[in-house]
Amino acid sequence: MQVKVIDHPLIQHKLSLLRDKNTGSKDFRELLEEIAMLMAYELTRNLPLEETEIETPVARTRCKVLTGKKLGVVPILRAGLGMVNGVLRLIPAAKVGHVGVYRDPETLKPVEYYCKLPTDVSERDFIVIDPMLATGGSSVATIDMLKRKGAKNIKLMCLVAAPEGVHLVNEQHPDVEIYTASVDERLNDHGYIVPGLGDAGDRIFGTK
Repeated sequence: MQVKVIDHPLIQHKLSLLRDKNTGSKDFRELLEEIAMLMAYELTRNLPLEETEIETPVARTRCKVLTGKKLGVVPILRAGLGMVNGVLRLIPAAKVGHVGVYRDPETLKPVEYYCKLPTDVSERDFIVIDPMLATGGSSVATIDMLKRKGAKNIKLMCLVAAPEGVHLVNEQHPDVEIYTASVDERLNDHGYIVPGLGDAGDRIFGTK
């Protein structure tokens, strides 16, 4: 199973609060943003650097800055929206695309309904974000869309993942690295992650 579990204590602590059924929408949204920012820190660990020369108040010196690699963040609607601001707080220059995919309640298969991406897709590295990787259908469909538009370097970031979803993404897109805070036990008969955190979209926006 090709997946990187980010087990930083702060992430694990906040994820436990996020899972709690008594956590209301306001706190859920805030925790989701905080975890997304912390996870993005790990995802960007290998961004390329270059040397530049600057002048401090004391002397001229050479130091390192980002090379200017273009990044894109793609939340899967609607739950992925809850993670965007957290990621942008860390990498504010990233462009944001949006992909709409919903899961048919009968077949559990993804249905695509929206795709709006930056114009220079082929020049960017993309981070696809969604709180949950359940069956994996929505993530695979989103990655399919990005690749059809010319994306070559894609990472997938989710809070909790089911082994079934990880397996499907690995099978369909072995070049896409998966980052998650937890690989949970399994999916139940309704396609929900167990123990999971419920319906992330409903908990973010206070809907049923």
